[in-house]
Amino acid sequence: MTATTAPPPILTLRGVSKRFGAVQALTDVELEIRTGEVTALVGDNGAGKSTLVKTIAGVHAIDTGVISWKGAPVRIAKPHDAQELGIATVYQDLALCDNLDVVANLFLGREVRRRSVLDQVTMESRSRELLDTLSIRIPSVRIPVASLSGGQRQVVAIARALVGSPEVVILDEPTAALGVEQTAQVLDLIERLRERGLAVILISHNMADVQAVADRVVVLRLGRNNGDFRVAETSGEEIIAAITGAADNAVSRRAGRGTGETRRETRQEEAPRECHE
Repeated sequence: MTATTAPPPILTLRGVSKRFGAVQALTDVELEIRTGEVTALVGDNGAGKSTLVKTIAGVHAIDTGVISWKGAPVRIAKPHDAQELGIATVYQDLALCDNLDVVANLFLGREVRRRSVLDQVTMESRSRELLDTLSIRIPSVRIPVASLSGGQRQVVAIARALVGSPEVVILDEPTAALGVEQTAQVLDLIERLRERGLAVILISHNMADVQAVADRVVVLRLGRNNGDFRVAETSGEEIIAAITGAADNAVSRRAGRGTGETRRETRQEEAPRECHE
C-alpha cells in the first residue's frame, strides 16, 4: 500500500481567485501539483489557463486564496518570487535571442564569471552536459539559435529553464506550430523531465499530446475547476465534455445508454426534440 501512495503535492492552490476590473478571471480554483508527474491544464479559450499560470509564475498576484509550497503558505507577487521557490516557466514565445548562440541563450541572465570575465569554458561545458543529460540533439552549442528548427528552439528554451535547477516547470503550448517530428522531440523531453523527478505543468490545446504524456488532466471552464482526471482511467470524450461543459448531458447519457454514439451526434439528435417540446 505504501509503495503506491502518491507523494504529497509540492505546489497547492486553494480557493484562488483573480479579478481584472469587472472581469472575474478565476473563481475559487483548486490545484495540486506533484513531483514526478505531468499535469495538463486544459480548457477552452477564456477558461482562465493563462491567468492561473501567471499567478503561479508571479506575473499576477492572486486576490484571494492560498498558494502553498511544500505544505507552507507562500506569497508569489513577482516572477522573482516564483524563481526563488523553484518554479520555471517557458512561455509560448520562447523569448530566445536569435543572434546569440545556444550557450549564451542557456545562461542569459545567469552568466558564469571568473574575476569579472565571462567563463566561456565552464558555460560551454555545462551546456553540453545539460543537453546530453536531456538527450537533446543539436548540431553545436555554438551555432546561433536562429539556425535551429522550431523543435530544437523549443527544447533549448526548456533546457534554459532547467539551468536554475527548478522543481516545477510550466510549459505553455510547447508543441504549438510544430511538425510531427518536432512535436515528438518535445514530448520525449517532457517525459525525461518527469523521469528526473520534476513536476511539469503542461498547457495544451492538443488532446493527443496531452494523452500521450500527461498523468493528470485538470480542466478549467469559465475560470472555475471543471474536472480532475487520471489520463489512464479517462476517455478523451470525458475530458472534452468537461472542457465544453457538456458533461451533464453528453457523457453521462452515452454511458447510461451504453451506445457508441459520439457527443456531437447526441446533441444533434436531441436538439430537435427539445425545440419541438
